[in-house]
Amino acid sequence: MVALIGGSGRVGQRLRHALRGRVRSLRILDLVDPGALSENESWSQLDICDQASTTDALQGVEAIIHLAGFPGERPIEEIIRVNVLGTHNVYEAARRLGISRIILGSSNHVTGFYPRDQIVSPDGPMRPDSFYALGKCWNELEAGLYFEKFGIESFIIRIANASIDPEDPRSDDRSRATWISARDLAQLVVIGLEEPGIDCTAVYGVSQTPYEWWDNARAYELGYRPLDRGSDFTQSANIQSSSPQNSHIAGKFQGGRFCSIDHDGTVRTRRSVGGTHSRPSGSEQNQT
Repeated sequence: MVALIGGSGRVGQRLRHALRGRVRSLRILDLVDPGALSENESWSQLDICDQASTTDALQGVEAIIHLAGFPGERPIEEIIRVNVLGTHNVYEAARRLGISRIILGSSNHVTGFYPRDQIVSPDGPMRPDSFYALGKCWNELEAGLYFEKFGIESFIIRIANASIDPEDPRSDDRSRATWISARDLAQLVVIGLEEPGIDCTAVYGVSQTPYEWWDNARAYELGYRPLDRGSDFTQSANIQSSSPQNSHIAGKFQGGRFCSIDHDGTVRTRRSVGGTHSRPSGSEQNQT
């Protein structure tokens, strides 16, 4: 039995469809009714902010796919209550119940403030671009703590863009180029469920992409072979992309518009740190 926390959301719904036939039994846990269920699915309503309810809902589960939480920027109080403490409740429930494997939905925004001319390793220092990303940093650090102290293994997927399809009129160049399709995300989830001795491993969740931002060698070592490519889609000529405030900030850093939220507009540079390296000279990078 595998629990999918957040299975009623946009990403969760697509993942459920892509996992059909690949997971024997899926227990969907969410505040919202997921709608029609497949033969191998069940649903229980859950608020991850409640520790006792979370522990009860995970009884009998062998592994957890955790996608629940606010999907974008929010006031810090909401991020802490749901994304931080809610995830803590999931890990604490796993500890109490002896569940030893969690697939954790993180975000590329934990390294969003790296410039676009650097290649970032999952083992390098985090540089979050928002309160949302800061919450994801906490989640990843908690995953590490629970591995070190209790042996709970986590496969951390730093999801790029899984919510907006590349053919969606709202998508821009960055959204399409950082897209991960449902079947590619399902690939990573299955690796996280089945790979022995995963320890606490982070990878980037992205389909084929022209952007050379992320060193995803570990994902490839584990057998990940993305099948789709969002940048093959072109935006409708009838759609005008809006430029975000502080667009020069959004265009400079990997996190895009997340970096520009509430930014004062001053571009700052940091000394090079471990876990990154510059792209070879002559390689041009789209500024979106």
